[in-house]
Amino acid sequence: MTDSETSRDGNTVPRTPPDAFSPEERGDGAKESTIAAIATAPGEAGIAIVRLSGPEAGALALARFTPFSGTKETIFPRTFRLGVFQDSTGQPLDQVLFVLFAAPRSYTGEEVAELHCHGGTLAAKLVLAELFTLGARPAEPGEFTRRAFLNGRIDLAQAEAVLSVIRARSDAALRAGVRTLQGRFSSRLKPLHDSILRLSALLEASLDFPEEELPECTNEGVLRELSALSEALSRIYERSRQGNLLREGVRVALVGRPNVGKSSLLNAFLQESRAIVTAVPGTTRDIIEEVLTHKGVPLRLLDTAGIRTPEGPVEALGIDRANRAFEEADIRLWVVDGSEPLTRDDEELASRLAPRPHLVAINKADLPLRTDPEKIRTLLRESTIVILSAERGEGVEELKDAIVQLWGNDASDDEAHNVSSRQVEELRLALDALSAAKGALSSGLGQDAAATALAEARGCLERILGLSWDDTLLDAIFSQFCIGK
Repeated sequence: MTDSETSRDGNTVPRTPPDAFSPEERGDGAKESTIAAIATAPGEAGIAIVRLSGPEAGALALARFTPFSGTKETIFPRTFRLGVFQDSTGQPLDQVLFVLFAAPRSYTGEEVAELHCHGGTLAAKLVLAELFTLGARPAEPGEFTRRAFLNGRIDLAQAEAVLSVIRARSDAALRAGVRTLQGRFSSRLKPLHDSILRLSALLEASLDFPEEELPECTNEGVLRELSALSEALSRIYERSRQGNLLREGVRVALVGRPNVGKSSLLNAFLQESRAIVTAVPGTTRDIIEEVLTHKGVPLRLLDTAGIRTPEGPVEALGIDRANRAFEEADIRLWVVDGSEPLTRDDEELASRLAPRPHLVAINKADLPLRTDPEKIRTLLRESTIVILSAERGEGVEELKDAIVQLWGNDASDDEAHNVSSRQVEELRLALDALSAAKGALSSGLGQDAAATALAEARGCLERILGLSWDDTLLDAIFSQFCIGK
């Protein structure tokens, strides 16, 4: 038997019994407590995986595990061993597969052990409960991935990408999430961070040591560099914004007067009776939200209350929420009753729509058309109009195509980054800071103001990459994860 073995990823791992690892050999994670959780979704399945991470992961898992062949001392990292897991009285709880990952070559960078139980609701829970009695503590949401970040296995952008892969709602979102998880987003952001850091250091040095012989730092030269940085960061921002919509879904608000067929159109989109449809105006009082995927793009459809002068406090609340959805949506879908001429309320809504991304759906094409499409084009100047019948399902696919086309995303684009809303906002703030730095130099405020703005831009990128963070930030990120990931 050799002292080491080569794993499938090419790494050489020691063939040493688990209890022989010292705290130093386990890495920085040895300073942490050992955590445990069920890493698979609940319910009946082929397997249920109980995962441990920390300095005593292997020892705790092996304390109640008896292999069917060989001894515990002959169990080596990255090799599965079949056996039985018992409770404290020696009663078998389940027949399991045991595998150990030695630090630092594990998901968390710590010693990690897994017990692969039979799927179901009970076996894994009993195994987990037994591990708690042995000294493991319950893992918090996302704590395994959080430890992977803290131990340097992944950066913060990659850690957030784990959630984007788990929650992907389309093929395009999944591909973008995997690219981000593999480090594509970080690899494009790091050079920009380094350039901003270098330029920031140059500005601050020229201000602090004006008598020293430093590289020339003229306003013209700095402005040229700032423009190049802004252009590069702007491209990343646009790809990230598009990728974020792949992750979160394009918010499409169905807006219009009461009883024009918004709820019927939602049902036609979904091909099911999701919203209540009646002939009584004002039936919808709250936002109804559903998600569908069309041509690889997730669409978050928001059926809103009819926008008009409210006839009571309950309807007023619904209209207030409809107006908020109108403002916050990525696309507004104006639903018009094609069997009636446009009203004053329609014209007022058109004036709000004109400067925002929107589409027009002239509904009730199964009835005589009394709405003039040319008048709508006059009100909105440039607008895509689809004439359809939600009742018959005619024109609905054309409308879906128009929504995806208006969004302007190529779902097969291999450049999109599936990132979080937090990361998109940090990129936007970084762009604003670079713009402020350029403005400071152009307006004569001086290089000190530009240096301050550059420091803000650098801080934004460092919070994305995890070069600068605090517990509050990490808590906010990893609290969104499931327990066991």
